[in-house]
Amino acid sequence: MKKLLKRCIALAAVLVLFTGCGSTAKTDDVNVRVGSLKGPTSIGIIQMIHDEEGSDYTFTMETQADVLLPSIVSGDLDIAMVPANVASVLYNKTEGGISVIDINTLGVLYMVSGDDSIGSMTDLEGRTIYTTGAGTTPEYVLKYLLSENGVLDKVSIEFKSEATEVVAALAQDPSAVGMLPQPFVIAAISQNEALKIVMDMTAEWDAVGNGSSLVTGVTVVRNDFLKEHPDAVKAFVEDHEASTEFVNNDPAAAAEYVVEAGIIEKAPVAEKAIPLCNIVCIKGSEMKDALSGYLNVLYEQDPKTVGGALPGDDFYADIK
Repeated sequence: MKKLLKRCIALAAVLVLFTGCGSTAKTDDVNVRVGSLKGPTSIGIIQMIHDEEGSDYTFTMETQADVLLPSIVSGDLDIAMVPANVASVLYNKTEGGISVIDINTLGVLYMVSGDDSIGSMTDLEGRTIYTTGAGTTPEYVLKYLLSENGVLDKVSIEFKSEATEVVAALAQDPSAVGMLPQPFVIAAISQNEALKIVMDMTAEWDAVGNGSSLVTGVTVVRNDFLKEHPDAVKAFVEDHEASTEFVNNDPAAAAEYVVEAGIIEKAPVAEKAIPLCNIVCIKGSEMKDALSGYLNVLYEQDPKTVGGALPGDDFYADIK
């Protein structure tokens, strides 16, 4: 009997040793349901998506944020990766029912043209800019930067319904100017050797020097889930950070996973696009400073873009 007891104690010690290893160990046994969008905001978690089988996660990828939002509200998703302004709208609609746990993507917008004379926002004076996103953040970002550079009233903006239409316009006239998100930028350049990136809108935003950052995507969590499973949320952020490092350190390997997930059709295009997608995992006070400033810029242009009001401090979760 004593020998059996000793063996049980030894086995328990081994189990404790092994379950205590690893930065993503959780004290609660829960499957985390994660929603993301088909695009750059999913690329940062592509290693996690690739390793989904047998993991603590179930992933759902959609093409539109509007499809994800009801699932967050209903509790069918625990964590979601959504556009930054949509997170603010969701916060207001749920009366503070969600929090942001990290920024997953910074700016993905670029100016593309075949005209070598374009190198700054002021060079756009007198030109027509083709872009998508009428009434959404791309429009507000563009108008904000044009205004800050004193040329808002000196350019024409022609909105297209899809990025492919902008690509088509640029193919017909390489001297035209288009503002596109990645990976459409690389796709456009691949189809037409006369085209090139003439401006990085993230760099242009930084040049304004308002203390904020151009933010594309953030990761939100239902606060009920955060309260019930804080260790699971912490583990997700750690896994997200590790996946982000993998993507940025090895774009070639990540590109294969991106194609596998159906985000981009061809690996060479994905490999070229990844370094230009600004894939990040920004947390804590740095996240709050960057995101709050960005949302404030949108709010000043149109309060409806952030849900009618700026989020309170409880919007920004500090996951440690």
